[in-house]
Amino acid sequence: MRLRTIILVVTFLLCSKLAISQEGLPIYTDYLTDNYYLIHPSMAGIANCSKVRLTGRQQWFGQEDAPKLLTLSLNGRVGESPSGLGGILYADKNGYHSQKGAYATYAHHIMFSRSSVDLNMLSFGLSAGFIQYQLDETTFLGDAPIPDPIIDGIVQNETNFNLDFGFSYHYLDFYAHATVKNVLKNSGINKDTNITSNLRRYLLSVGYVFSRFGSSWSYEPSVMFQYRDATQEGGIDVNAKVYKEMDFGKLWGGLSYRNSFDGTEYITNSNSVSSQKLQQITPILGINYNNFMFAYTYTYQTNSVVFTNGGFHQLTLGYNFSCKREPYHCNCPAVN
Repeated sequence: MRLRTIILVVTFLLCSKLAISQEGLPIYTDYLTDNYYLIHPSMAGIANCSKVRLTGRQQWFGQEDAPKLLTLSLNGRVGESPSGLGGILYADKNGYHSQKGAYATYAHHIMFSRSSVDLNMLSFGLSAGFIQYQLDETTFLGDAPIPDPIIDGIVQNETNFNLDFGFSYHYLDFYAHATVKNVLKNSGINKDTNITSNLRRYLLSVGYVFSRFGSSWSYEPSVMFQYRDATQEGGIDVNAKVYKEMDFGKLWGGLSYRNSFDGTEYITNSNSVSSQKLQQITPILGINYNNFMFAYTYTYQTNSVVFTNGGFHQLTLGYNFSCKREPYHCNCPAVN
């Protein structure tokens, strides 16, 4: 049992430094399934419709205690006002660690254009949330004759409050988002507060949607940078999506590549020291049928040392309601 625990922890650190750390809502590629509000609070209520999104993610099928995540988000505009509201519920489990969280969001949208035809809008958003961390240590000690002083052998619980703040700017077919997540310091549930006290993370997303006049096809390249303040780790997502307008709605798909800027050292079978960086490829398929949305993503790790060759499956179900007339003459799928 103790060896199994060590293997799981080492694999977690080696392959998932930026993707699956227990520090609030994990940042995967689910934001690319018409769900930017999950990572940027300034996107609450920005769209032409109110949106509800349900996401389920399962990693390493067939492996006990494999990571899994459930999220439920809702956001929309407050009437005809420039204000938007949103909320997120999530449950995240990764081996002996688990966390549950709830966020409430307020966003304000400022129009700079003379009319609603041309999109030129600056948005600010603030999310406040409670996160309950849990660490199950009941099987850590096993039959060890000498107890480990840093292990209590119980289920540890800790609830913390934190804030996310960010802004978005949309100009015609261009968009940019910047967010600071986990603004406040807290202790988490680990005894080493140097690791858990500063969970601050910086996100920056930039993209543009291209389309020829009168064409039913559009193309959206984008990038997303993230940086972890405490550990000084950085990474980038390079994304490409394509949309096809249909009579019933829209078909779309894409590809995302995630790469970390920092590597992790490990000992090979020949007792030499090597290193590798987190590298993931994620194809995306989606469909909008009337007011319903369905998307599937599959994430594959291209690292040479991984826990298993199996990938990470994710399903997203969505529904749009209280939709208004499309107000902007732009290729802006996150808004129109």
